This record gives sequence, C-alpha cells and structure tokens, in this order.
Amino acid sequence: MSMDPLVMRAREVWAELARVPVSFVPPGGVDVVVSPRSGLCPGGWVGVVALGGSAIVTAPTDAAAGVVRKALEGLPVEVVVDGVAVRDVLPVARMLGPAALAYVSPSGFRPVEARALTVEQLPAVHPDVRGLERAAGSEDAGEAALDEITSPAFAVRDGHGRVVAAAGYRAWPGRAAHVGVLTAPEARGLGLARVTGSAAAAHALAAGLLPQWRARHPASRRVAAALGFEELGFQLSIELA
Repeated sequence: MSMDPLVMRAREVWAELARVPVSFVPPGGVDVVVSPRSGLCPGGWVGVVALGGSAIVTAPTDAAAGVVRKALEGLPVEVVVDGVAVRDVLPVARMLGPAALAYVSPSGFRPVEARALTVEQLPAVHPDVRGLERAAGSEDAGEAALDEITSPAFAVRDGHGRVVAAAGYRAWPGRAAHVGVLTAPEARGLGLARVTGSAAAAHALAAGLLPQWRARHPASRRVAAALGFEELGFQLSIELA
C-alpha cells in the first residue's frame, strides 16, 4: 500500500530536524537515536514525534538514549506520545505537549473568506503585532510564536484600529511552514483565527511550502480542521529527571 504523500512530506521535515540519520520505521516501530542538536525538542531534552503509525525519538546523550529505549521498548506508538503513559515509564522532570501535528495539501485546503473583514499584511516586527502579544499574555503568545515568523503577519484590526488577531509562519527545514495564530482574549470566538490562519496557510501554499499546524488546545485543533488540515501525529518533548 502506498503511503499518503502528506505523511511522507511531514516525516521528511521531522527527520531533517533530528539532525542525525533517523527513520520512521515500519508501522508500530520507534527509532531512538542520539542527537545533541536535535530540533525535535529544547536542548538537552528528549524529543518524540509520531507520524503515520511510527515514531522517531532523539535523546541528548548515549545514557539518555539507553534509558528511553528500555522504557519505550514494546510500547504501542500511540503510547509513546501519551504524556500520562510516558510519565509512568520515564523519570520526567518537565514535559511539553503532547501537541497534535496537522498538515494541509493544496487540494485539501479550505480557505475562509474574510468577507467584511480586512486582512492586512504587516511586517513580523510591527509594533502592533507586539501589542497583540502583550494583550494575549505570555503563554498564548509563546505558543503562537509570532515573534519568530519569517512570513508577513496577516492581521485583523478592531474598530479602534488595534490588531486583535494575527497569523504567520516560520519557514522550517524540509520546505515546511510552521503556522502560528494568535487572537486577543476579547476577540475570541468570532472566527478571526480561521480568517488569519487561512491567509497564512494560503501564502505558504502559494510559495510551495507545506503548512504545519501544531496545537495542544482543542480550540486551535478545531480551527486547523476547519481549514482542511489533517492531524497526522503528535509531538512530545521530555526533560528527564
């Protein structure tokens, strides 16, 4: 059976981010490798990415890799990205995720019309985008990471001229476009994340990039699904105790 092209492209992105030779082994398999410079997780942490029924894991040292291999050996792939289950088998100091990984192809993309709204393109460093981050709070702003985007910021203003929603993407290895979306608390529930996220995804697809949507919260996952993104796997980062 041929593999979904979207899964193949997504796997190529994460395999490149591992920064050492690694492969998504046959379905149900987990490949654990040593990579001190892994892009799957913060430095010194263990990174886990499951896509299409198999997973890759990077560890910062040989010793850490040995601990992880022993703990994850024989576990189903869906378990190695289950935060609760992982805490049962590994000495976890801190954990980020799990976060769903979703991708969209040109044929699967469902753009959202702005209708009465005006979507404005702003430089990523625009002070009004920074103002949105302050309004949204450090946790949500950190999740969206609009300060790291390499695309323009696709923004919507309210009646007072304030940017209340914005989206953009950061160019990743493997010609991926990592999309980030942020909405001010008072403007949530109005569909602005779909409008700005649609603009960012359309820009990435027009550039021949693979839009990637990483989300931990159900609301963000619903926005991605509305735009045609398909959830293909999960990412988890672990700091060992």
